[in-house]
Amino acid sequence: MLFKRWLIVPIVFLCFAAYSQTPYSQTPKMAHAEFINAASEMIGTATLTPAEGGVRIRIEISQLSPGTHALHIHALGKCERPSFASAGGHFNPETMMHGLNNPRGPHAGDLSNLVAGADGHATAIIFAARVTLGYGSNSLFHEGGTSLVIHEKGDDYQSDPDGNSGVRIACGVIRKQTEEKAAPR
Repeated sequence: MLFKRWLIVPIVFLCFAAYSQTPYSQTPKMAHAEFINAASEMIGTATLTPAEGGVRIRIEISQLSPGTHALHIHALGKCERPSFASAGGHFNPETMMHGLNNPRGPHAGDLSNLVAGADGHATAIIFAARVTLGYGSNSLFHEGGTSLVIHEKGDDYQSDPDGNSGVRIACGVIRKQTEEKAAPR
């Protein structure tokens, strides 16, 4: 009996040590995206942090036309200009319809609109309830990555597939960020 107890303790310790080194223990504390426009100019940033029940996204952007602009999380981490079509469709792991007001929606990547002032500058804090920086089907870090895309017009929150939001005017690949390299808040 004593021999078996000596054997169990090291096995339990090794299992715990192996679990603590899995990707689940390496969830990033934050992520970021740098928005570029069709001319490849860096025009803004987004900082993403885990929050209870989702992800908090802080946006700071300029050079937009004054007014309302759709903001979506797209399914691929590519921002090839000028059209940003490389970002794919909206991030939609649950195969829902588009729109925060759609009874058969929304996509996980459907977010609130941004409003740019007369100077073309927009600052916003947006909560994304259907995504995570961790692991699983709703992770922003699935194979292929994700991106944030800003559109020329506002999202009507119900029309599939993109809320009649018009062309894509800015894009930023969402990347993991360590605390040591954290952007200023």
